[in-house]
Amino acid sequence: MTTPAKDTAATVVPSLRYRDAPAAIEWLCEAFGFEKRLVVPGEDGTIAHAQLAFGNGMIMLGSASDDAFGRLQRPLDTPDSPVSMSAYAIVDDVDAHHARAVGAGARVVMPPEDQDYGGRLYACRDPEGNLWNFGSYDPWE
Repeated sequence: MTTPAKDTAATVVPSLRYRDAPAAIEWLCEAFGFEKRLVVPGEDGTIAHAQLAFGNGMIMLGSASDDAFGRLQRPLDTPDSPVSMSAYAIVDDVDAHHARAVGAGARVVMPPEDQDYGGRLYACRDPEGNLWNFGSYDPWE
C-alpha cells in the first residue's frame, strides 16, 4: 500500500528558470516567504541550482541557459505571457500574505477573494511573470 501524499514531505517539486535567478531568489524570499535551502552558484553570476522551501513544500530554480534542459524549459517571453502552469501554496492568512507580496512589488492579477469551493485566494505574478496562487483552502482536508 502506498503512503498518502499528504503524509509525505513533498511529492511534487516545481522547477523554474529565471533570466535573473539571483534576483528571483531574493525576491521570492522577501515577497512570499520562501527560505533558501540550497543555492549553487554558476558561472558569471548565474545560479546552477537552487532549492527554496515553503512550509513542507519546495521549488527548485536556476538561471536560464542553452543546455539540454534549458532548451526544454525557459523563462516566459514577457512578464505578461500566458502560462501553462502555476503553483498554489497554502497560507494561514491570505490577506497578510497578500500585503507582504504587494509590499515587495508583486503584481496582483486576482485580489484576495473567498472562493465558492472554500477558502480564500489571491494570484499574482513575480517580476519575470510567473503566476503564483496563495490560498487558505487545503485540498488534503
